[in-house]
Amino acid sequence: MKPAKNQKRKAYTSKGLALLPFTLALTIFVWYLIVWIGELQPFILPTPGLVMERFLSSLQDGSLIRHFFITLSEVLAGLSLGAVAATVMGYILARSRRLEQILSPYIVASQSIPVVAIAPLLVIWFGSGMLSKVLICALIVFFPILINTVVGVRAVSNDLYDLMRSLQATRWQVFIKLEVPAALPVLLGGLRIGATLAVIGAVVGEFVGSDRGLGFLINVGRGQYDIALVFVSVFSLVFMALVLYGLVVFFERRLLAWQQRPEDELV
Repeated sequence: MKPAKNQKRKAYTSKGLALLPFTLALTIFVWYLIVWIGELQPFILPTPGLVMERFLSSLQDGSLIRHFFITLSEVLAGLSLGAVAATVMGYILARSRRLEQILSPYIVASQSIPVVAIAPLLVIWFGSGMLSKVLICALIVFFPILINTVVGVRAVSNDLYDLMRSLQATRWQVFIKLEVPAALPVLLGGLRIGATLAVIGAVVGEFVGSDRGLGFLINVGRGQYDIALVFVSVFSLVFMALVLYGLVVFFERRLLAWQQRPEDELV
Protein backbone atom coordinates (compact mmCIF):
# COMPACT_ATOMS: atom_id res chain seq x y z
CA MET A 1 0.00 0.00 0.00
CA LYS A 2 2.96 2.37 0.53
CA PRO A 3 3.72 2.77 -3.20
CA ALA A 4 0.06 3.64 -3.75
CA LYS A 5 0.25 6.28 -1.05
CA ASN A 6 3.41 7.72 -2.59
CA GLN A 7 1.73 7.84 -5.99
CA LYS A 8 -1.26 9.68 -4.53
CA ARG A 9 1.04 12.18 -2.85
CA LYS A 10 2.93 12.78 -6.10
CA ALA A 11 -0.35 13.19 -8.00
CA TYR A 12 -1.55 15.72 -5.44
CA THR A 13 1.71 17.67 -5.77
CA SER A 14 1.47 17.60 -9.57
CA LYS A 15 -2.07 18.99 -9.43
CA GLY A 16 -0.87 21.79 -7.15
CA LEU A 17 1.92 22.70 -9.56
CA ALA A 18 -0.48 22.58 -12.50
CA LEU A 19 -2.72 25.15 -10.80
CA LEU A 20 0.19 27.55 -10.26
CA PRO A 21 0.18 29.07 -13.81
CA PHE A 22 -3.60 29.48 -13.64
CA THR A 23 -3.36 31.26 -10.28
CA LEU A 24 -0.60 33.51 -11.57
CA ALA A 25 -2.57 34.38 -14.70
CA LEU A 26 -5.67 35.13 -12.63
CA THR A 27 -3.67 37.40 -10.32
CA ILE A 28 -2.23 39.36 -13.25
CA PHE A 29 -5.69 39.68 -14.82
CA VAL A 30 -7.20 41.03 -11.58
CA TRP A 31 -4.26 43.41 -11.24
CA TYR A 32 -4.85 44.78 -14.75
CA LEU A 33 -8.58 45.02 -14.00
CA ILE A 34 -8.02 47.07 -10.84
CA VAL A 35 -5.75 49.52 -12.68
CA TRP A 36 -8.18 49.80 -15.60
CA ILE A 37 -11.36 50.23 -13.56
CA GLY A 38 -9.76 52.63 -11.09
CA GLU A 39 -7.92 54.53 -13.84
CA LEU A 40 -4.89 54.51 -11.55
CA GLN A 41 -1.73 56.35 -12.49
CA PRO A 42 1.62 54.47 -12.55
CA PHE A 43 2.86 56.38 -9.51
CA ILE A 44 -0.07 54.89 -7.56
CA LEU A 45 -0.32 51.38 -9.00
CA PRO A 46 1.60 50.43 -12.16
CA THR A 47 0.40 47.68 -14.45
CA PRO A 48 2.17 44.31 -14.49
CA GLY A 49 3.60 45.28 -17.88
CA LEU A 50 5.28 48.37 -16.45
CA VAL A 51 6.64 46.35 -13.55
CA MET A 52 8.08 43.82 -15.99
CA GLU A 53 9.69 46.61 -18.03
CA ARG A 54 11.25 48.05 -14.87
CA PHE A 55 12.43 44.59 -13.89
CA LEU A 56 14.15 44.07 -17.26
CA SER A 57 15.76 47.50 -17.19
CA SER A 58 17.06 46.86 -13.65
CA LEU A 59 18.52 43.57 -14.82
CA GLN A 60 20.19 45.16 -17.82
CA ASP A 61 21.93 47.91 -15.86
CA GLY A 62 22.94 45.40 -13.15
CA SER A 63 21.45 47.35 -10.25
CA LEU A 64 18.89 44.71 -9.28
CA ILE A 65 21.41 41.85 -9.23
CA ARG A 66 23.92 43.90 -7.26
CA HIS A 67 21.45 44.97 -4.59
CA PHE A 68 19.84 41.51 -4.51
CA PHE A 69 23.08 39.76 -3.64
CA ILE A 70 23.98 42.41 -1.07
CA THR A 71 20.72 41.76 0.76
CA LEU A 72 21.14 38.01 0.31
CA SER A 73 24.61 38.10 1.88
CA GLU A 74 23.22 40.02 4.86
CA VAL A 75 20.38 37.53 5.24
CA LEU A 76 22.62 34.45 5.05
CA ALA A 77 25.18 35.87 7.48
CA GLY A 78 22.51 36.99 9.96
CA LEU A 79 20.60 33.72 9.69
CA SER A 80 23.77 31.70 10.27
CA LEU A 81 24.83 33.81 13.26
CA GLY A 82 21.38 33.81 14.83
CA ALA A 83 20.83 30.08 14.23
CA VAL A 84 24.18 29.06 15.77
CA ALA A 85 23.76 31.33 18.78
CA ALA A 86 20.14 30.26 19.33
CA THR A 87 20.96 26.56 19.00
CA VAL A 88 23.82 26.71 21.48
CA MET A 89 21.87 28.81 23.96
CA GLY A 90 18.75 26.68 23.49
CA TYR A 91 20.62 23.48 24.23
CA ILE A 92 22.16 24.98 27.37
CA LEU A 93 18.77 26.19 28.61
CA ALA A 94 17.16 22.83 27.81
CA ARG A 95 19.74 21.04 29.96
CA SER A 96 19.57 23.52 32.85
CA ARG A 97 16.16 24.57 34.14
CA ARG A 98 17.77 26.80 36.78
CA LEU A 99 19.58 28.77 34.11
CA GLU A 100 16.38 28.96 32.10
CA GLN A 101 14.54 30.47 35.06
CA ILE A 102 17.28 33.09 35.40
CA LEU A 103 17.59 34.06 31.73
CA SER A 104 14.01 33.59 30.48
CA PRO A 105 12.73 36.99 31.71
CA TYR A 106 15.54 38.78 29.90
CA ILE A 107 15.07 36.77 26.71
CA VAL A 108 11.31 37.36 26.67
CA ALA A 109 11.79 41.06 27.49
CA SER A 110 14.22 41.41 24.60
CA GLN A 111 11.62 39.98 22.23
CA SER A 112 8.96 42.43 23.41
CA ILE A 113 10.98 45.29 21.88
CA PRO A 114 10.21 45.72 18.16
CA VAL A 115 13.21 45.31 15.89
CA VAL A 116 12.25 48.57 14.20
CA ALA A 117 12.82 50.34 17.53
CA ILE A 118 16.34 49.01 18.13
CA ALA A 119 17.48 48.99 14.50
CA PRO A 120 18.43 52.72 14.58
CA LEU A 121 20.55 52.08 17.67
CA LEU A 122 22.39 49.21 16.01
CA VAL A 123 23.04 51.35 12.94
CA ILE A 124 24.42 54.13 15.17
CA TRP A 125 26.58 51.76 17.21
CA PHE A 126 27.88 49.53 14.42
CA GLY A 127 27.60 51.82 11.41
CA SER A 128 25.48 51.67 8.29
CA GLY A 129 27.51 48.85 6.76
CA MET A 130 26.82 45.15 6.62
CA LEU A 131 27.51 44.41 10.31
CA SER A 132 24.46 46.24 11.64
CA LYS A 133 22.18 44.46 9.14
CA VAL A 134 23.64 41.07 10.09
CA LEU A 135 23.03 41.76 13.77
CA ILE A 136 19.43 42.81 13.10
CA CYS A 137 18.83 39.59 11.15
CA ALA A 138 20.43 37.53 13.92
CA LEU A 139 18.25 39.16 16.57
CA ILE A 140 15.02 38.61 14.69
CA VAL A 141 15.68 34.89 14.04
CA PHE A 142 17.17 34.16 17.48
CA PHE A 143 14.01 33.69 19.52
CA PRO A 144 12.01 31.23 17.34
CA ILE A 145 15.05 28.99 16.81
CA LEU A 146 15.91 29.19 20.52
CA ILE A 147 12.42 28.10 21.58
CA ASN A 148 12.33 25.27 19.04
CA THR A 149 15.70 24.02 20.22
CA VAL A 150 14.56 23.95 23.84
CA VAL A 151 11.34 22.17 22.93
CA GLY A 152 13.14 19.67 20.70
CA VAL A 153 15.78 18.70 23.25
CA ARG A 154 13.25 18.38 26.08
CA ALA A 155 11.01 16.24 23.91
CA VAL A 156 13.51 13.39 24.16
CA SER A 157 12.01 10.56 26.19
CA ASN A 158 13.60 9.69 29.54
CA ASP A 159 13.39 6.04 28.53
CA LEU A 160 15.79 6.75 25.67
CA TYR A 161 18.22 8.39 28.08
CA ASP A 162 17.98 5.33 30.31
CA LEU A 163 18.67 3.12 27.31
CA MET A 164 21.77 5.12 26.37
CA ARG A 165 23.02 4.93 29.96
CA SER A 166 22.46 1.19 30.02
CA LEU A 167 24.63 0.94 26.90
CA GLN A 168 27.31 2.99 28.71
CA ALA A 169 27.19 5.72 26.09
CA THR A 170 29.40 8.75 26.62
CA ARG A 171 27.99 12.25 26.90
CA TRP A 172 29.12 12.98 23.35
CA GLN A 173 27.45 9.82 22.04
CA VAL A 174 24.19 10.75 23.78
CA PHE A 175 24.38 14.17 22.15
CA ILE A 176 25.15 12.90 18.63
CA LYS A 177 23.12 9.69 18.57
CA LEU A 178 20.08 10.75 20.59
CA GLU A 179 19.61 14.45 21.25
CA VAL A 180 20.54 15.81 17.82
CA PRO A 181 18.32 13.40 15.81
CA ALA A 182 15.44 13.86 18.27
CA ALA A 183 15.60 17.66 18.25
CA LEU A 184 16.35 18.04 14.55
CA PRO A 185 12.72 18.03 13.28
CA VAL A 186 11.69 20.80 15.67
CA LEU A 187 14.93 22.72 15.12
CA LEU A 188 14.47 22.68 11.35
CA GLY A 189 10.91 23.90 11.85
CA GLY A 190 12.31 26.92 13.65
CA LEU A 191 14.83 27.39 10.88
CA ARG A 192 11.96 27.59 8.36
CA ILE A 193 10.55 30.54 10.28
CA GLY A 194 13.98 32.08 10.70
CA ALA A 195 14.70 31.91 6.96
CA THR A 196 11.79 34.22 6.22
CA LEU A 197 12.27 36.47 9.25
CA ALA A 198 15.90 37.07 8.30
CA VAL A 199 14.76 38.70 5.06
CA ILE A 200 12.54 41.05 7.06
CA GLY A 201 15.43 41.90 9.37
CA ALA A 202 17.75 42.79 6.51
CA VAL A 203 15.14 45.07 4.91
CA VAL A 204 14.43 46.80 8.24
CA GLY A 205 18.13 47.52 8.63
CA GLU A 206 18.37 48.84 5.08
CA PHE A 207 15.34 51.06 5.66
CA VAL A 208 16.97 52.65 8.70
CA GLY A 209 20.30 53.43 7.10
CA SER A 210 21.93 52.00 4.01
CA ASP A 211 23.04 52.98 0.52
CA ARG A 212 22.68 49.50 -0.95
CA GLY A 213 20.40 46.48 -0.86
CA LEU A 214 16.79 45.85 -1.86
CA GLY A 215 15.54 47.89 1.09
CA PHE A 216 17.54 50.82 -0.25
CA LEU A 217 15.96 50.32 -3.69
CA ILE A 218 12.51 50.43 -2.09
CA ASN A 219 13.41 53.73 -0.41
CA VAL A 220 14.70 55.11 -3.72
CA GLY A 221 11.57 54.04 -5.60
CA ARG A 222 9.31 55.45 -2.92
CA GLY A 223 11.15 58.78 -2.87
CA GLN A 224 11.06 59.10 -6.66
CA TYR A 225 7.48 57.80 -6.97
CA ASP A 226 8.91 54.95 -9.03
CA ILE A 227 6.36 52.45 -7.72
CA ALA A 228 7.32 49.93 -10.39
CA LEU A 229 10.80 49.78 -8.83
CA VAL A 230 9.18 49.24 -5.43
CA PHE A 231 7.21 46.30 -6.82
CA VAL A 232 10.33 44.85 -8.43
CA SER A 233 12.21 45.07 -5.11
CA VAL A 234 9.33 43.57 -3.13
CA PHE A 235 8.91 40.68 -5.56
CA SER A 236 12.67 40.07 -5.38
CA LEU A 237 12.41 39.85 -1.59
CA VAL A 238 9.51 37.41 -1.89
CA PHE A 239 11.54 35.31 -4.31
CA MET A 240 14.49 35.33 -1.92
CA ALA A 241 12.35 34.24 1.03
CA LEU A 242 10.74 31.45 -1.01
CA VAL A 243 14.11 30.13 -2.16
CA LEU A 244 15.53 30.14 1.36
CA TYR A 245 12.41 28.45 2.71
CA GLY A 246 12.57 25.86 -0.06
CA LEU A 247 16.23 25.13 0.69
CA VAL A 248 15.42 24.52 4.36
CA VAL A 249 12.59 22.17 3.34
CA PHE A 250 14.92 20.38 0.93
CA PHE A 251 17.59 19.79 3.58
CA GLU A 252 14.90 18.85 6.07
CA ARG A 253 13.70 16.07 3.80
CA ARG A 254 17.26 14.87 3.27
CA LEU A 255 18.24 14.95 6.91
CA LEU A 256 14.98 13.40 8.11
CA ALA A 257 14.72 10.74 5.43
CA TRP A 258 15.09 8.12 8.16
CA GLN A 259 11.76 9.11 9.67
CA GLN A 260 8.64 7.28 8.61
CA ARG A 261 6.07 9.67 7.19
CA PRO A 262 2.66 9.63 8.93
CA GLU A 263 0.79 9.19 5.64
CA ASP A 264 2.78 6.02 4.94
CA GLU A 265 1.30 4.45 8.07
CA LEU A 266 -2.28 4.95 6.86
CA VAL A 267 -3.02 1.72 5.00
